[in-house]
Amino acid sequence: MKHWTEGFEGDDADESLVRPYTITGGRTAPERDDLTLITLVTATSDVSSETGRGLRRMQPEHRTIFALCERPLAVAEVASALNLPVSVTKILIGDLIETGQMRARPPLAFAQAGSFPDMAILEAVRDGLRKL
Repeated sequence: MKHWTEGFEGDDADESLVRPYTITGGRTAPERDDLTLITLVTATSDVSSETGRGLRRMQPEHRTIFALCERPLAVAEVASALNLPVSVTKILIGDLIETGQMRARPPLAFAQAGSFPDMAILEAVRDGLRKL
């Protein structure tokens, strides 16, 4: 995907800030505070005709996020694929979650309820790092 600043003449900072502001409808911070860099987002598979109409009325970036997230992706991965700042991506993902077109879930923790991670996993990671 082409970056939104490509094709601008010169290095004018004012022009480069217009597009993200426009994409988010003037919002500068996400309304949701549960979206972190490693939060996993997935497009809902049951897109109703109402949801489909709503998706067509959204920004092209919304539609791209929806298409990217057929499989679970981290918020950071989505931002990287769009080549947009994470803060802008979080706002767009929040829009899709609010309309029911996406779901978000925190990543699974290794250590839950005070238990320790499986030693086999830690050893596999250690061995993999040593091979690098």
